Amino acid sequence: MPAILLSTLNARYFHASLGLRYLYANLGELQADAVLREFIITQRPLDVAEAVLAEQPRLIGFGVYIWNVAETTQVVALLKRVRPDLRIVLGGPEVSHEWEKQPIVAMADYLITGQADLAFAQLCRRLLNDDPPPERIIAAEPPPLDQFVLPYRFYSDEDIAHRLIYVEASRGCPFRCEFCLSALDQTAWPFPLEPLLAELTTLYERGVRHFKFVDRTFNLNAKVGARILDFFLERLDERLFLHFELIPDHLPEALEDRITQFPAGTLQFEIGVQTFNPAVQELISRKQDNRKTEENLCWLRQNTHAHLHADLIAGLPGEDLASFAAGFNRLAALDPHEIQVGILKRLRGAPIARHTAAFDLRYNPQPPYNLLCSALLDFATMRRLERFARYWDLIGNSGRFRHTRPLLLGDDPFGRFMTLSDWLFAATGQTHQFALERLFDLLYRGLIEALGVTEPVARTALAADYRKSGAKSGPAFLHPNPPADHCSKASRTVAPTRQARHRG
Repeated sequence: MPAILLSTLNARYFHASLGLRYLYANLGELQADAVLREFIITQRPLDVAEAVLAEQPRLIGFGVYIWNVAETTQVVALLKRVRPDLRIVLGGPEVSHEWEKQPIVAMADYLITGQADLAFAQLCRRLLNDDPPPERIIAAEPPPLDQFVLPYRFYSDEDIAHRLIYVEASRGCPFRCEFCLSALDQTAWPFPLEPLLAELTTLYERGVRHFKFVDRTFNLNAKVGARILDFFLERLDERLFLHFELIPDHLPEALEDRITQFPAGTLQFEIGVQTFNPAVQELISRKQDNRKTEENLCWLRQNTHAHLHADLIAGLPGEDLASFAAGFNRLAALDPHEIQVGILKRLRGAPIARHTAAFDLRYNPQPPYNLLCSALLDFATMRRLERFARYWDLIGNSGRFRHTRPLLLGDDPFGRFMTLSDWLFAATGQTHQFALERLFDLLYRGLIEALGVTEPVARTALAADYRKSGAKSGPAFLHPNPPADHCSKASRTVAPTRQARHRG
């Protein structure tokens, strides 16, 4: 039986915890007496506790995140009730800040705040040698990255076959955007490049073709970014897919030259625009050249095959509905493949908390701590924005409605789609679990009734999109005299489905 069990609850099965693999890789001589066990948040806490206890470990390390803190709290409570002697160590961003009143921290034996890659092994040695440290809370300083054992060999063949493979070329972020925990970093630290490329080579040779880089600022260092892109250009494969997060207003020529060489379906760039409002940017300490951001997005859209996923945040302090609408329209005019509308969250430790009183920011007390209302956006408006975001993801981002999308946007994309969003909710009372045929029929009605599109134009566009979807059965709008609201019980429900490689 292992002495050490490393565990976390992932949001979905196809996610694989990079953090746990760092901890396991750096256990040194303790690695032989440790196991890694991952679960998902949809599993019952009792079942997770049973599986963990069956291993009979002496101590457990849990990775705690915003998406799993509620479920992990239940698991820890069960473990402590059944085996009070079991030592439980917590770590992760959700418990690294403002931990004093968190129930899960009160139940655990130890908490390591910050980057625990090396500190966890040090604590384990002391606990297993019956030399427990007197302090329960251990603040880990950012360790030198050249002292790490890289974790990539600990992706199993099962992981490679069925899960996302996360990698990173750097940690940290030099920027101070107050909605993000990375605002607490002093800078970005690169991993030594040659060892990283050696690990990427091994992963590639083992069959990995989908690499998701978790760096906050992949394009910050043009020289390193160019080397990594060259690495993959030398290994182009029809199954290769790369995900990078880019700084929107920084695109050096060395990277442009390489990006243009990647074929369609190979690159996805996540580009955090967040807001175009200069006053809001200044308020939240975000430095962004809006003109350069627009130029870079236009250049990427017109000169490359990269899939562009751009982010906006609704609810930032100082931004009212009109300002957010203007930002959405400005971004929509640049035509990224996806616009991800996120609702502001108050992450524990993030400096955005300093604006709470001035803007009367009121957040959900439960994860994910999303903004409920503020002085500029009342509760009803925030609910409308949440539905807008969901429907936009379902329709605007899905890739299903290529012919219909222009009819939804017109010359005021935000205003028109908000009108459609309000109509959809009034007509259905739901934002999830739409059968594919019913979604097409609802759009047919919504285009005509809410947006004033003529029936022949709406039918032609939707028919072209439906044929392109490859679905076999036919929605009602394709038949003469379609009923007001049709839903086939045999129809499959739909979520925002892009290409599978664009997930995550």
